Amino acid sequence: MMKRIAVLLATALALLPQAASAADAGFSRWLESKVWPAAEASGVSRATFEAAVVGLEPDLGLPDLKPTGGSNAFQAEFRSPAAYLADSKLDGLAAGARKRFAANRAVLDRVARATGVPQGIVLAIWGKESAFGAARIEKDAVRTLATQAYMGSRRAEFFPELLAALRILEEEHISRVAMKSSWAGALGQPQFMPSKFLTDAVDGNGDGRRDIWRSTPDVLASIGHYLKSRGWKPGVPWGVEVRLPASVACSLEGPDQGQPLAAWVRAGVTRADGGPLAMDDVGPVGHLLMPAGRMGPAFLVSDNFYVLKAYNESDVYALTIGMVGDRLSGSQKIRGSWGKVGGFSRSDVRTVQTRLEGMGHDVGTADGLVGFRTRVAIGRWQAKNGLPVTCYPDKAVISALK
Repeated sequence: MMKRIAVLLATALALLPQAASAADAGFSRWLESKVWPAAEASGVSRATFEAAVVGLEPDLGLPDLKPTGGSNAFQAEFRSPAAYLADSKLDGLAAGARKRFAANRAVLDRVARATGVPQGIVLAIWGKESAFGAARIEKDAVRTLATQAYMGSRRAEFFPELLAALRILEEEHISRVAMKSSWAGALGQPQFMPSKFLTDAVDGNGDGRRDIWRSTPDVLASIGHYLKSRGWKPGVPWGVEVRLPASVACSLEGPDQGQPLAAWVRAGVTRADGGPLAMDDVGPVGHLLMPAGRMGPAFLVSDNFYVLKAYNESDVYALTIGMVGDRLSGSQKIRGSWGKVGGFSRSDVRTVQTRLEGMGHDVGTADGLVGFRTRVAIGRWQAKNGLPVTCYPDKAVISALK
């Protein structure tokens, strides 16, 4: 038996170079037959294209590649929002923001005047995306984007980003060697996808270049410009933590169910500290946000919160940015407690989402993530079936909907 295993293993190892060679040959054909015509049509020269892809091979270590390589994100264990919103993490990011505020105050003030985006928000994004420029961003951007566009599960999303990266090289914003990215192809300190660099990166120091890799003024100005172009409303806060009475349904959550501040006040909603809600807390219209349903804290957020989500779709990300921005001027804690959340995988969530979709509920996308539409759908399903309404998956919900 051991001898047979050894023979099979030796055979498999001998075939690996052939398989890799076949994959590389297919990759090269794809670059020439699919990418080059599209790149040429977008204004990329042959010289730029060849310099970018010469010797290029797919990076099989990237996540979520199909049909081979990478990891299956749907098998990942779901983590509670509390793991990302711990006071220690928020305080650490806020401390880094305060440390850099004085050194960059002139630029931050200029960005705030031009865009209406508070200095704390800009600093929080800078810190979250690249540790204020200290994070090591080492992936080859072209190789990463090409791999995802060729064999990633979201090929259609990455193909135009690869073309945008080639245009960045064509326009000589950065050299081929220096254009590094994250594993998802995001560029520079603000972590812009290439298409967002082309539309939203700006020159913050007046040198005629848009350098989001090395120029702090360009980085900060580009973040502010991005948010302004997505509809940031000057003078409107992102939101506030609240106490939500049991009589207010958690299924009222979401950007499409906003109500005038006065309506929330009449419903008995107060600030988390028990004080009355005011316009300075959330602006004229508030949207309910409950990242863990009834199993965690509740917030009322403004339209600006959803502008932050345009930067990163995660509710937890946008909350992090808002709360760190607030903490620039002092320490603030989340008062609500987090229940026992988690103990399931993204594949469990996707199964729940698929079942709810089959019943006619809108879950957004069956992606294994517990977004607001999934939380609302769970809450409505629970109410319809006479169950305790938590608006969040737990073992009972997952078991009932499998």
